[in-house]
Amino acid sequence: METSIRSGVYKSSSGRASTPQQTASDTSAMLTTTFHNQTLSNGVNVHYAESGHQDAPILLLLHGFPSTNLQFRNLIPLLAASYHIIAPDLPGFGHTVLPQGTVPSFDLMAETISQLVDALGICKFAVYVFDYGAPTLFRLALKRPELIAGIVTQNGNAYDEGLGADFWGGLQKWWAEGDEYGPMREVLFGAVGDIEWTKAQYYDGVPEENVKLVDPQMYTLDYLQHLADPAKRDTQMRIFWDYQNNVKLYPRFQEYLRTHQPPVLAVWGENDPCFVYPGALAYKRDVPKAEIELLPGGHFLLETHVREVAGLMRQFLGRLKW
Repeated sequence: METSIRSGVYKSSSGRASTPQQTASDTSAMLTTTFHNQTLSNGVNVHYAESGHQDAPILLLLHGFPSTNLQFRNLIPLLAASYHIIAPDLPGFGHTVLPQGTVPSFDLMAETISQLVDALGICKFAVYVFDYGAPTLFRLALKRPELIAGIVTQNGNAYDEGLGADFWGGLQKWWAEGDEYGPMREVLFGAVGDIEWTKAQYYDGVPEENVKLVDPQMYTLDYLQHLADPAKRDTQMRIFWDYQNNVKLYPRFQEYLRTHQPPVLAVWGENDPCFVYPGALAYKRDVPKAEIELLPGGHFLLETHVREVAGLMRQFLGRLKW
């Protein structure tokens, strides 16, 4: 069951309605982003943003922690003239609602995206993955590789060398304890309960001259929506615990890349302390034709380099065989 939160029309810069037949090269086009809910067979009610022409190639945007599809608010308008964009909130985030008692996991995220593309009648798509979006996509790719026309990975990791020690050290210690509710969990639970921890996700690694480009409302919204409430923070801790299973799957993700050789563009904030840039370089090990672009930014690269990223994406996506 699909419910439209806000229906929209295609709008030109003059404010007059235009039609989906308007050419993608009309750079004056300003396409409305609409918001929808889709209830899937697994009981998840997915909230997603949609923009672009219905008959254009599909571009799926998968966000990361601790964000929502709002992360793509500045990217979508730069690409919507050429692509039909779908940007869901992953289970456990934003306005996507889980059945009562359901614990979010990366398996659930991947299955939800699989069911969503089926519900929307999508047979093939290119995808932009960031952070948690990467293991979500790669889990899906293991089961349904035929769906994927190309991958843009922005600080979306699939390699051990991409795990920044400063960020992941505490989590790895927790995982090594073998007890989800052991002492290390309490330490981490307290740390992520401080809004300064969320703020650091946005600002760490950002050159001083670009700090002014980061909208402080973003980390504030992320914190209030996912971490301020202890119950919601507990949900995020469950997902943190589950991330270790992604690391265990890294070899299989890499096998998928070697076997299927999907077109890959790895565009990376090279100063990201969470997923460090050797993780970007590693993609060439399994996909020799992968394109690697390191930009002088942090984890949330779209906050400071959205136009540069969009430009690289246009070039990359324009070469894909849909």
